[in-house]
Amino acid sequence: MAQVLEFKLPDLGEGLTEAEIVRWLVSVGDVVAIDQPVVEVETAKAVVEVPCPYGGVVTARFGEEGAELPVGAPLLTVAVGAVESAGSDSSGAAGSAGALGSTRSSNESSGNVLVGYGTGAPAARRRRIRPAAPAAPVPAAVPAPAAAVAPAPTPAAPAGAGASAAEPERQAVRAVAVEDMAQGGPVPVISPLVRRLAREHGLDLRKLTGSGPDGLILRADVESVMRAAEAPAAPEHVATAASHGERIPLRGVRGAVADKLSRSRREIPDATCWVDADATELMAARASMNAAGGPKISLLALLARICTAALARHPELNSTVDMDAREIVRLPAVHLGFAAQTERGLVVPVVRDADSRSAESLSEEFGRLTEAARQGTLTPADLTGGTFTLNNYGVFGVDGSTPIINHPEAAMLGVGRIVPKPWVHQGELAVRQVVQLSLTFDHRVCDGGTAGGFLRYVADCVEHPAVLLRSL
Repeated sequence: MAQVLEFKLPDLGEGLTEAEIVRWLVSVGDVVAIDQPVVEVETAKAVVEVPCPYGGVVTARFGEEGAELPVGAPLLTVAVGAVESAGSDSSGAAGSAGALGSTRSSNESSGNVLVGYGTGAPAARRRRIRPAAPAAPVPAAVPAPAAAVAPAPTPAAPAGAGASAAEPERQAVRAVAVEDMAQGGPVPVISPLVRRLAREHGLDLRKLTGSGPDGLILRADVESVMRAAEAPAAPEHVATAASHGERIPLRGVRGAVADKLSRSRREIPDATCWVDADATELMAARASMNAAGGPKISLLALLARICTAALARHPELNSTVDMDAREIVRLPAVHLGFAAQTERGLVVPVVRDADSRSAESLSEEFGRLTEAARQGTLTPADLTGGTFTLNNYGVFGVDGSTPIINHPEAAMLGVGRIVPKPWVHQGELAVRQVVQLSLTFDHRVCDGGTAGGFLRYVADCVEHPAVLLRSL
């Protein structure tokens, strides 16, 4: 007889607490293999395929495409193991599951296919000691999100089967029930992170209206109440006007960008300085490199190489601030992020160990990450861990900007468009290729002298690329 196992949305890493279902890759009745991708989800970092750690027949799916689920919510159920034939009219899917289950070793397990989950080999059987009955009845557990497709009926498991495996889950339910009882009744919350966040900010979850399936309270609901409590009351006419416009949910990449930029503005006392530079010689140097043959060197790669050389001279800007410990943490390597505009919104892929790469290696990695950004195939690892950001907003045809720092980094270098302008060169007025460079920096990590020194070195290298040879 088959055993029905529930597969829950796993922890996808980097502190992500929810994901939106983009596309189901399997249907109810399909036979799936261990580690086969079953659903495509969009997190705040990227779109990823989620593999299932079980092999068998899909008996139910939870959540429609477009729905947002918290980590730990059920994704689907799978009937695992040999399925006894119910007669000649038995479904092919069940028969396939039986064949699939019968060929697997009892010690088979899935790999660590994503952060935080993967099935291990089954533990040895042991006797279960039935706990004493509780003195008082335990309140009912909180409701789980409603399934988009109702679970197919499955044969009842033998009495006592899987009891020991379910015991930790029962204990977790009891703990939640006790907390709900203390609050005066069941609360529609699954994520322990949401509960903790509400406790830390003194919020009564019973007074919140959840935006998830069947009123499930999500992290975004709690954060929305927190922001509303901090923000000043809006004039009545403004609130009335806002209620009639088009409403676009802030979730996925757009929501992540909104959260990060808002946090940056709240926490980082930033300042910006800028300078115009004559980029004529840099453009000529790049043309000479590419004319010499071999892989083409991009302008972004040359600017990145200049950045890493400047950070070696001014390491204060390759750091982060730990306000809890009241410390500035200088980082040993430069993981260089670069802003890229895509159909899904603004993303910042990260070039690892940019300070140890050549201009050719940087060009190759920029090209790979840019193409992945266009195709929407960037992984969470490609989008995290940056220590400094290079923002080439000149591609939008603008000269300058005061960008918001990519929290928790300490600085960002902005590069405007390179255009012919009148310029005094060697004592005479000439038409030169001019670019505006701007540096936005966290004033907690350094003062204006350090920021100015960094930007001046960058400008000197742009105007006289030979200056960069001294640091190579």
